[in-house]
Amino acid sequence: MKLILAALLFIFNLALSAQTNNFAGDYTRSLSEEGKHIIEYKLTLNQDGTFVFHSYTKTQGGIPPEVNKYGKGKWAGKYNMITFSTDKKDDFDEKYTLDFNKSSARFVTKNPRDKTDQIVKTRLTFLESGIPWMQKIDIFKV
Repeated sequence: MKLILAALLFIFNLALSAQTNNFAGDYTRSLSEEGKHIIEYKLTLNQDGTFVFHSYTKTQGGIPPEVNKYGKGKWAGKYNMITFSTDKKDDFDEKYTLDFNKSSARFVTKNPRDKTDQIVKTRLTFLESGIPWMQKIDIFKV
């Protein structure tokens, strides 16, 4: 009986840790119109619960023509939701200026029970954010 209980607890803990490890990794999105503008997003979710975000924008005729914006902080995942937080003391400086507080994203992937040929790209869909242009953005896992 003890052996069965120990095996069940081990399997349960293994399943829980496997779910949270799915979130970590690199996510990117590139939007461009040939010769006019480029918008690139790169988000890295680290295993230790920290993240780094980089946004690059190059606009023809823009002032300035190229803009780099950075953000960093901590993330936490529960079920298929990821919440982001930034500490005003530790995560902000001259380079890292984006405030990810009040930001959340949904982790979207193909359901393992779905046996169809449908292709579902693994992605994060930002549902809400204090950064207006981040709302409703999909960033795809590399």
